[in-house]
Amino acid sequence: MKKVPRSFYLRPTIQVARELLGKFLVRRLRGKLLIGKIVEVEAYRGVLDPASHAYRGKTKRNEVMFWEGGHLYVYFTYGMHFCANVVTRNEGIGEAVLLRAVEPVKGIGTMQRNRRKSRLETKKLTSGPAKFCQAFGITQKENGTDLMGNTIFIANGEKIARSQIGSSTRIGINVAMEKKWRFFVKGNVWVSR
Repeated sequence: MKKVPRSFYLRPTIQVARELLGKFLVRRLRGKLLIGKIVEVEAYRGVLDPASHAYRGKTKRNEVMFWEGGHLYVYFTYGMHFCANVVTRNEGIGEAVLLRAVEPVKGIGTMQRNRRKSRLETKKLTSGPAKFCQAFGITQKENGTDLMGNTIFIANGEKIARSQIGSSTRIGINVAMEKKWRFFVKGNVWVSR
């Protein structure tokens, strides 16, 4: 699988968000290879976006969002879940794309064990940002991971036609709700909603 180059992430966040759909998230975990096709994302635009963690500037929690595009920003939420974001744009800007859902491709047995789910529950295995992180073993330890490395990276996948990309308001926020910055592959059963 050919890794996406750094230049892919340095472009405008909305463009990166749409083009992440259909790409493969690859994770090497304890000798196992986990692969999921990205099917749902949300864009967060830093100081331009009241729903972004970076809206009020850099803090210890969101520092990785201000790194150069192509890093993984992982945060802990609701006292129990991790969520993973792909940092975009140049260093100092503070924008990122939340990975909301992937379609499992390889390593499904490991994903099920990580989530403590049976084979009957495969369609809900990675259909949400916390479910995805749990299935792929992504925790606070992965915060700051360089996606140019070999442990976690994004590889080229299928190009999703614009007509197959849906958009809506983002989920679970209470500000900037008019922004339709959630993008998903229409009809894909692994999309969270």
